Amino acid sequence: MALLSEKRKIPKFLVPFIIVICIVSAIIAPNMNELQMFDDSNNEKHIHEYDETYYENAIGKAGEELKTALHEIISGHHELTYAEVWEALKKTDEDPNNEDHIMLFYTGRSQDKSTNGPHPDDWNREHIWAKSHGGFGTEKGAGTDIHHLRPTDVSVNSSRGNLDFDNGGKEHAEALGNFYDGDSWEPRDEMKGDVARMLFYMDVRYEGQDGELDLELNDKVNNGRQPYHGKLSVLLEWHEQDPVDDFERKRNNLIFEEYQYNRNPFIDNPEWAEEIWGE
Repeated sequence: MALLSEKRKIPKFLVPFIIVICIVSAIIAPNMNELQMFDDSNNEKHIHEYDETYYENAIGKAGEELKTALHEIISGHHELTYAEVWEALKKTDEDPNNEDHIMLFYTGRSQDKSTNGPHPDDWNREHIWAKSHGGFGTEKGAGTDIHHLRPTDVSVNSSRGNLDFDNGGKEHAEALGNFYDGDSWEPRDEMKGDVARMLFYMDVRYEGQDGELDLELNDKVNNGRQPYHGKLSVLLEWHEQDPVDDFERKRNNLIFEEYQYNRNPFIDNPEWAEEIWGE
């Protein structure tokens, strides 16, 4: 009975091993929890719902105050790679009457989605805010922002080049209804408002913060490689002449819900263009 009442002792040679096991357990356990949390977050789906709260910080504002508020709302979007833009455009610009086709921006031609490439009559990725206007190229950010990237015929894209937007010129032989000269491009009537609203978005989205360019609209053409795009007075006219349509609304929703998780405010609230740039 006396032997049973004695405390059992741990052999001295096991003590170092027990200490090591305790230390390792203390290190691994928290990290395992973090890994589990990371795995769970990867399994979560992006859920983005557009309602009246999205623009609540912009309501009642005008001018520069409104522009600043909208910039803060739409900034920090998910940035695609330039390669990912191919697949995104196949969905955002899908022909509503043929799911295997895409709608080309300047020509209005419905074309097989699989015909993207570098050859004449293929389609490629057109930067509505010409990428040389600021020199952002095809880098993540302005260079891959699909709010202003559209599918276009390769040769028509080449003809537009880095021209500013304005009225006038000769009609393009392939893209009927589009006119151009040495310093500007005029899109067909059905796309005039679309062009304006895409450029309004770019001006507001890229304000020179966090290492980004400060893109600005002006009332000039021949802007060259400067981070400016024109012609603002004409864009405001086009915005009024060609109101937002269902294709634009659907496209804006897709970009918000599935790709970048931000919106073009001038599709949702067209009156804000006048509030910011009007007289």
